[in-house]
Amino acid sequence: VARRLSLRKHPECHSMAGGQAIEHLAQTGNQERVVFRLPMKQYRNCNFSFSGLLNLVNNAIAQKEKEEGIQEGEILSCVEDVAAAVQHAAAVHIMQRTCRAMLFCTRNSILPPKNATLVVSGGVASNQYIRKGLQNLADANDFALLCPPPRLCTDNGVMIAWNGIERLRAGLGVLHRTDDIRYEPK
Repeated sequence: VARRLSLRKHPECHSMAGGQAIEHLAQTGNQERVVFRLPMKQYRNCNFSFSGLLNLVNNAIAQKEKEEGIQEGEILSCVEDVAAAVQHAAAVHIMQRTCRAMLFCTRNSILPPKNATLVVSGGVASNQYIRKGLQNLADANDFALLCPPPRLCTDNGVMIAWNGIERLRAGLGVLHRTDDIRYEPK
């Protein structure tokens, strides 16, 4: 969404990562001026998908560009409102799906009856709007919420790689012979 909104060209966001730019602009936006349907409402499961939301956002941006008479790549006058609406829709989607998972785990005694904890990491955990929503959700369901400090909330790929390093050092779950493994990079 940040790429489609050309936020690298925005004077306040040129040096920010996409998610950070969306969060920054959303602070001054009005999420009610542009409303996006929530993804996957017809599915009563815990899966996440943002592809439907992305399509809605792309169509809304194209429509706004047409209304404002600007070309793709120029900054919309309502960019803050679009950012706020996207952030809100993504946050609500995450919270609804997470709530379902929490309730499922509680009802099926998958988690201990006391001291259940919701852990959120990766880039999404750096977003304070989403983090606050998840904190409210955790509080309402008697869960603790654990999130790393925002400076450590980077791409999950780094965390997965670090976990691999630690597991290799400990000799846990790591293949020691790779002769029979066929790699097919994509």
